[in-house]
Amino acid sequence: MKNFFSIHSDPTEMTEPKEGRSPDRPDHVTQVSRLSNRCQGWILYDGDCRYCIAAAQQFKQLFARRGFDFIPLQTPWVQARLGLQSGAPLEEMRVLTRENQNLGGADAIIFLLRQIWWARPFFVLSKLPGMRRIIDRAYRWIAAHRGCTHLTGRDVLGDLGDVPLISGTRRSSSFPFRITPSIGLLTLPPLALLARSHVTPWIFMWLMVGAIFCGCKWLTFWRARQHVDSSLARSLGYLFAWAGMDAASFLGSHRSRGNMSLRPCRIFLTVTKILLGALFLFGLGRLASNQLLAGWIGMIGMILILHFGLFDLAAMAWRIAGINAQPIMNAPIRATSLSEFWGRRWNGAFNQLVVDVLFRRLARSIGIVRATLTAFLLSGLIHELVISLPAGAGYGLPTAYFLLQGWGVVVQRSIVGKRLELRRGILGRIFTMLIAAGPAFWLFHPPFVRNVILPFMKAIGAL
Repeated sequence: MKNFFSIHSDPTEMTEPKEGRSPDRPDHVTQVSRLSNRCQGWILYDGDCRYCIAAAQQFKQLFARRGFDFIPLQTPWVQARLGLQSGAPLEEMRVLTRENQNLGGADAIIFLLRQIWWARPFFVLSKLPGMRRIIDRAYRWIAAHRGCTHLTGRDVLGDLGDVPLISGTRRSSSFPFRITPSIGLLTLPPLALLARSHVTPWIFMWLMVGAIFCGCKWLTFWRARQHVDSSLARSLGYLFAWAGMDAASFLGSHRSRGNMSLRPCRIFLTVTKILLGALFLFGLGRLASNQLLAGWIGMIGMILILHFGLFDLAAMAWRIAGINAQPIMNAPIRATSLSEFWGRRWNGAFNQLVVDVLFRRLARSIGIVRATLTAFLLSGLIHELVISLPAGAGYGLPTAYFLLQGWGVVVQRSIVGKRLELRRGILGRIFTMLIAAGPAFWLFHPPFVRNVILPFMKAIGAL
């Protein structure tokens, strides 16, 4: 990538002196003709919209390194270049390039995706049939919900004509996702769903798991990249060689001596978990008295191999390399409360994502109790996609399981829970185990075991 110099937004600093300017060329033509060879153009935004201003500040450094400067659409030479009338409603952001390209709305977004190496997969995705229209609709929906109240026109959910205007009479949305970071979650699971009728249930399960996982990885990576500028190798490592979701720590951490020393006993314990998981999966499952028990033994083996084993070894390897990669599992059996179990000890990757993206924002707007139940509801719905949907049965059981976890957290935090000391000590451990482990068959229900886990075990030679 070439090193771009600082690009000025003041046209008086880049236009020719008056005595050297051709009298028959307008100022904006001279503006473009005097661009440096390293300057690629401008990203034009509405300078009267506080949300647009905030977005420009957020992405300013990212695109400055790529030769683009943010300039308000109200700038006189910009309005002359685009033929805009002063005071007229500004419908969309635009990009003006040194090659005299004038792109707006969805076309501008697609163009900008191509300028960033880690966003190019979505640029390729945008070329699929129908994606241009989807991006355009999404762009205008977001613009209509960003609080730009000075814009007027047709509603974004109405007719999408050639150049539909944006309605700005609605309040700013509190929806926690934006289209660019969440595009993976919006596109990959539906693509996986298309394969459902063409593959076996266990293959579909892994496809859906992979689609959701990749969408979440992109979401966290995109959010972290707004604040951290990591190397290509570090970025690829986070995306393809690490299961965690704390992108800011992974991408922004630096080599530290404290991270390089690991106790041999920790490595030995992790390897032991992998071997024990292999014993469960490929050995004890064959000795089970019935199929459901064999499936449960196999699932325990897979969890030991992956979550407690391979993922833990990967965390050790990254810490040896000086990168802050925390284990996915953190001794869940030590939890004395459901909050500790789900928030700090079990599957830290997913919990980190839910807390950062969803819970904190909802807690400020609807309160902690409702935000807690909403977060667990979301967890249940995601597990429906990877458990009940592949199994073709058992719908609602994973959601019921996670809603029970949410209510358990609320009870432990309540006045009664505090009086009974349900968040600490022996009572806290008992309550946590009863709520988390007792109804586990709701989560991994019998149809899932029979239709997905057992065929998978047979396919890999475990049965």
